Amino acid sequence: MGFHGQKILPAIRTMKDFEKMLDTPFEYGVFLDLHVGMVKSVVDHATQHGKKMFLHLDLMNGLTSDEYAAEFIAQYIKPYGIISTKGSAIMKAKQKGLYATQRAFIIDSSAIKRSIKLIGKTDPDYIEVLPGVVPKVIKTLHEETGKPIFAGGLIDTQEEVEAALEAGACAITTSNRDLWKLFY
Repeated sequence: MGFHGQKILPAIRTMKDFEKMLDTPFEYGVFLDLHVGMVKSVVDHATQHGKKMFLHLDLMNGLTSDEYAAEFIAQYIKPYGIISTKGSAIMKAKQKGLYATQRAFIIDSSAIKRSIKLIGKTDPDYIEVLPGVVPKVIKTLHEETGKPIFAGGLIDTQEEVEAALEAGACAITTSNRDLWKLFY
């Protein structure tokens, strides 16, 4: 497990984004907003091109983001991993051998405490922190949990990417292709 220095995790919203990602040296990425009917073929295509993809379970159209969806994804789709806010989906994905990323929306200090408690229960492989433009939150969650952190949301500039990385994020999730290019 590890990203071998990959600082950006391309977040794929469209097939055009996916085509662009295939032409990059990035090994890892995240599928967002996929229709359940397309998932298997798109993940298989990515795998054939040497890409290791996370599926954002909460944003999949046609599946409820719960432990049953995580089990279905693990058994039939077989991505590298999933991302979800749902603790039950995280635990099921891990049980089925997928890498699991707990997504945490941090809006105040109570959200940090709730997230740390949930992470202690679900034991994800990674944590995705949103918004990713708050270095203090990235540092706190990394120190309190010991988990690798992805920073996502509202990151628009190279300086914001670098600030998140300096705060302890191991990678940035972004659909901004201009940022992808800066970090090939």
